[in-house]
Amino acid sequence: MHMVVFGAQICGDLAFGATREWLVPDGAGGYAMGTVPGLRTRRYHGLLIVAEPGQPARRHLGLAALDPVLTLPSGATVELAVHEWAGGAIGPAGHTLLERFDLVDGLPRWRWRIGPVVIERELAMVHGRAHLGVVHRLVSAPGPVTLALKALVTWRDVHGERTAGGPAPHVEAHDAGAVIERSFSLAGPGFTGIGQWYRGAHARLEQERGLAAQEDLWCAGQFTARLEPGESVEVEAWAGTDAALGAQRIVERARRRAQALTHDAADEVDRALVLAADAFVVAGATGAPDVIAGYPWFGTWSRDTMTSYEGLFLSTGRHDEGRELLRAYAATLDDGMLANTADTGRTEHNTVDATLWFLHAVERHVAGSGDDDLAAEILPALDEVVAAHLRGTRYGIRADADALITQGAPGVALTWMDARVDGVPITPRAGKPVEVNALWINGLGAVAALRERLGQDAGDTLALLRRARESFERRFPLDRGARLYDVVDGPAGDDPSLRPNQLLAWSLPRGPMRGRPAPGAASALLTPLGPRSLAPSDPAYVGAHAGGPAQRDAAYHQGTVWPWMIGPYADAHPAPSARQHGELLRGLEAHLWEWGVGSVSETADGDPPHRATGCPFQAWSVAETLRVRRNTPPVRRNVG
Repeated sequence: MHMVVFGAQICGDLAFGATREWLVPDGAGGYAMGTVPGLRTRRYHGLLIVAEPGQPARRHLGLAALDPVLTLPSGATVELAVHEWAGGAIGPAGHTLLERFDLVDGLPRWRWRIGPVVIERELAMVHGRAHLGVVHRLVSAPGPVTLALKALVTWRDVHGERTAGGPAPHVEAHDAGAVIERSFSLAGPGFTGIGQWYRGAHARLEQERGLAAQEDLWCAGQFTARLEPGESVEVEAWAGTDAALGAQRIVERARRRAQALTHDAADEVDRALVLAADAFVVAGATGAPDVIAGYPWFGTWSRDTMTSYEGLFLSTGRHDEGRELLRAYAATLDDGMLANTADTGRTEHNTVDATLWFLHAVERHVAGSGDDDLAAEILPALDEVVAAHLRGTRYGIRADADALITQGAPGVALTWMDARVDGVPITPRAGKPVEVNALWINGLGAVAALRERLGQDAGDTLALLRRARESFERRFPLDRGARLYDVVDGPAGDDPSLRPNQLLAWSLPRGPMRGRPAPGAASALLTPLGPRSLAPSDPAYVGAHAGGPAQRDAAYHQGTVWPWMIGPYADAHPAPSARQHGELLRGLEAHLWEWGVGSVSETADGDPPHRATGCPFQAWSVAETLRVRRNTPPVRRNVG
């Protein structure tokens, strides 16, 4: 059993507790999500967020909250929920009665104490579909109590808000509960309708992010039960054609699944990372597994999926699922480019590096699993990727005369540094980016290795690989080889900006600088949560990833810390001992309990104290932390 505990001092202080978020995914792209004290601080927080089938980026918020109201043996009434309202008022303030919050096997548990009366809440999702179970248990009391659970509902796009200016949600009440907007069901004991707007619910993090921060919620009704000590009340919420399963059964099933996933974990951090990794693996549009890039707002992105592949699938032994994912993605190749499913639901081919990460993922999968059948099936597609890059494909992506990859077109940002403000790329990096060419060289090596593995001639690929390596070694080094240019042959010439992208030249298994000493200059980028995206000494450096959307996007790759880059940094700097290598991860291990509880954030401020930003739960951040940690041999410690 894996457990994280926060006590009354964290739970009862919103300034601290409400910055720590929990996530319970449903394995289909939906989730339940909130904060340790129970305060909804994001428009994305709620107990039932439903993804459209096969479209995990298209989500709706259904059940926003289930507010407990306790009637004590004395007849006094106590509200256990907490909300913030327009103007900053907090009410009710049930968080001040929280004795503790536990995250047990990835599942949240709250424990309120009102003198001798103690009540607990647990919740879980059915894996594979949008179905929530919530259990309230009366742990102790001097006599029977009555518990009412008020269902605050809506039905809106998870990125938006809904107000009382429009029609109230349609509620069809029945003995066992209600159907809301003909879209999701509620079930539990003693349901009675209420039908009342709760106006001005405030989400403080949306205000901080410069977005609309208020909405109105509809109190559809309440469930009521009389409880003796030791008894429970169970409520469920689901979308689709399910029937009630029993909330306690849902919780127990989810706990068994979590324990099965972590049965071979080395320690508590390893257990947390394995559970965190599982959150991102979902059923995709074709039925094959896919990867959510980050919660709560991202969908599936091919670059993030392929960058995360080793950590999410190979490091966790999910080879069969990984095989089906790779086959499904191979089917999206067009003119040598991997499809990138945007969060809008459109399928686009608009990255220069996702396809090259795909070459890496396939070769790593085959090398790690011995799956020669997959190699034989996909190799023709990989050969076509190389051919398409030689003849040229979209957005000016092509192998130049020097066998290096160049790219760029007006108004697009094709590398992973892809932020735009008002349609204008902040870091277009047109020309020959260093990590793209490290990936290209690594990819050519991967294709050649697969051909040789299958007994095929790899002569042409190896010749191209030699030319690309020679060109890389001639064009990219600067400062007498102490570091590399970030981009060469760009519109303004060569770019010497010190960024972490060059690390891939040393970290990739067939990278052009593999086996050589890594640049000492890169140490200026390192923080406790990973490398900065730009050196603090650069005039363009921005130390805070904060403000409204334009301000945040302008800072996104101009100094903001990206934890996923700890993987390339660690691989580029092999340590003489496991202990020293593991020291790189100590800050990230502590970060697991600081923000997205049990997970790793998308980004953080470049300046100390490196406040976490972006998505609290990010796939490639978790994947690379887990991969590096599991690839580092355990430190032997003398006992006794």
